[in-house]
Amino acid sequence: QVKLVESGGGLVQPGGSLKLSCTASGPIAEINTMAWYRQTPENQRGLVASIDKSGGANYADSVKGRFTISRDNAGNTGYLQMNRLKPDDTAVYYCFVNGRDGNFWTPTDYWGQGIQVTVSS
Repeated sequence: QVKLVESGGGLVQPGGSLKLSCTASGPIAEINTMAWYRQTPENQRGLVASIDKSGGANYADSVKGRFTISRDNAGNTGYLQMNRLKPDDTAVYYCFVNGRDGNFWTPTDYWGQGIQVTVSS
């Protein structure tokens, strides 16, 4: 069974940095899109950044110039480098992968369990 494991969250002061990681484990045969979403109690889950197989990336306007998404295809791992963090970035961050389990022919969407990022002084 394919699982996504996130790490790297925590508490950071405004202006600080964090780097989130997401590793796909299990019989993952290929990964198409990797992405990060975030959700607060007041808001719906929204896209932060995404990256395709060739490395093409998209960002939410609120994080452009501060966050960088990347991926290590060999290690089935995605990253989100978050710089110049603001209190408004406080949320639960979720890793998303569209990929194919080696036991099946078609790709599926997978979600991580979520990781808390808190930006506060």
